[in-house]
Amino acid sequence: MDAPILAVEDINLSFGGIVALSGVSLEVKPQEILSIIGPNGAGKTCMLNSISGFYKPQSGSIYFQSNDISAVPCYRRAKMGIARTFQNLAIYGGLSTIDNILSGRHIFMKSNVLSCGIWYGLSQREEVRHRRKAEEIIDFLEIESIRNSMVGSLPYGMRKRVELARALALEPQLLLLDEPMAGMNLEEKEDMARFFLDINERMAITLLLIEHDIGVVMDISDRIVVLDFGRKIAEGIPEEVGKDPKVIKAYLMDE
Repeated sequence: MDAPILAVEDINLSFGGIVALSGVSLEVKPQEILSIIGPNGAGKTCMLNSISGFYKPQSGSIYFQSNDISAVPCYRRAKMGIARTFQNLAIYGGLSTIDNILSGRHIFMKSNVLSCGIWYGLSQREEVRHRRKAEEIIDFLEIESIRNSMVGSLPYGMRKRVELARALALEPQLLLLDEPMAGMNLEEKEDMARFFLDINERMAITLLLIEHDIGVVMDISDRIVVLDFGRKIAEGIPEEVGKDPKVIKAYLMDE
């Protein structure tokens, strides 16, 4: 059996007297789609923030490809192969789509300020290579028509797609998606679900997804973890989790 690409062991995270995560453990298998669901305030985003390095839990361990990354800063986690999108859009509204995507290539850039100014040799070869990769992502996500558009002027659904494109520019092995379909209409959600499946299957990228649309979660997930009040209350394949009395109760209480 393959070792998990990500293992979270007994994570505890608190903010003052507020417990965000309490003894939560989970594993993500290579090239699977694992979804984390739960009512509002269950600790889902806190889990992603802990995995990506934005939060430092008070106790517990996080392993990526069998390496303990609990004390590794977030920028180094990105270099190791962990990318993410955010619940609230975190893109450069004053830049074009392709420039936003190129900003995600920063971890691969070796040119210094001088060589970039001259634009010869290494810097020239780097730019050609990075632009080629950006164009591949643009084609993959079907955003050719907005390649040169200022992102701040785009519809919300397209801005979400640009943020996904920038995350893919890091060439991650693990992609963390924090409510990537929030605020989208049905057609936009169907497009994004298709892209997630293609990213997982064609790019061989493992996905860890937080999403409130249970229909989408049930359709595309290999396994589901359910959090409630910072604790894990269920884990399993979609068919099992959907019938779990604890899960049903948690969601009814959230209504």
